[in-house]
Amino acid sequence: MSEEDKAEAKSEAEAESRESGVEVEKTQIFALKTTSGQEVNVANMISNRAAANKAPIYAVLVSGTLKGYIFVEAAGPHFIDDIVSGAKHVRQRLPGLIKISELERYLITKPVIEELEVDDTVEVVGGPLKGMKAKITKVDKIKNEVTLELLEASITMPITVGGDYVRRLEKGRRGK
Repeated sequence: MSEEDKAEAKSEAEAESRESGVEVEKTQIFALKTTSGQEVNVANMISNRAAANKAPIYAVLVSGTLKGYIFVEAAGPHFIDDIVSGAKHVRQRLPGLIKISELERYLITKPVIEELEVDDTVEVVGGPLKGMKAKITKVDKIKNEVTLELLEASITMPITVGGDYVRRLEKGRRGK
């Protein structure tokens, strides 16, 4: 396909979208630096202000793993600047644009079991053993289970719990 054919096809597509009444807008994603722990409050404030002012802000993303930052999808940076001017807990808008590929790691969550290895020290976060520390002796990723030996118990006996019931405190010798 020649360059002329590509340009013609593009102009035809644009003409069809105009005729059908569907506007194809280009959006951009920006990062905002916030006070750590106030990300959800800032996101709610931006959403409410954008709705009240009918600003072209399409999405606000708060990641559970990235503290102090939120991502905003808007038609342009000036719309975000207008919405957040004078807002509490907003530090600054970072210069530049964020690519979708950079956001994928915050959108896709890995199961806890993927990060666990034998000899890791973990804390049990649910069930009757909640709060106890243990060492992993076996990891079964297929069944999403880990076998533990409790460190605080007088008798060492293996206990199998679900992978979602543990939180890694430190990596074991094998992981270093």
